[in-house]
Amino acid sequence: MKNRYEALLVLNTQGKDDAVKDIVDRLESEFQKEGAQIEQVQKMDKRPFSYVAGELDSGFFVNFIFHADSQLITKLRSKFKLDREVYRQHYQRLSDKKAPPAKKRVAAEK
Repeated sequence: MKNRYEALLVLNTQGKDDAVKDIVDRLESEFQKEGAQIEQVQKMDKRPFSYVAGELDSGFFVNFIFHADSQLITKLRSKFKLDREVYRQHYQRLSDKKAPPAKKRVAAEK
């Protein structure tokens, strides 16, 4: 059964600010190659970190919303851990999209 997930990736684009589109396209193809169905890709621009915990002081944030099997998350996590351009990664399961509930009509009293 495929679940809906969100992946927030922080990219190390130090010295490669003009190649961000190529990196995001490559990561999107990696998701699809592993069997994920991408619903949405949000490029959220380069942002400074609130505190510096490593060699970088800022990173390019990208948000992927996709459908995949639960086993795929561990596979993606280990694959992107080896990728030098992915600095941080966070995955979260989302609830399935549902239609908004219909508004109840109140009958007018006479």
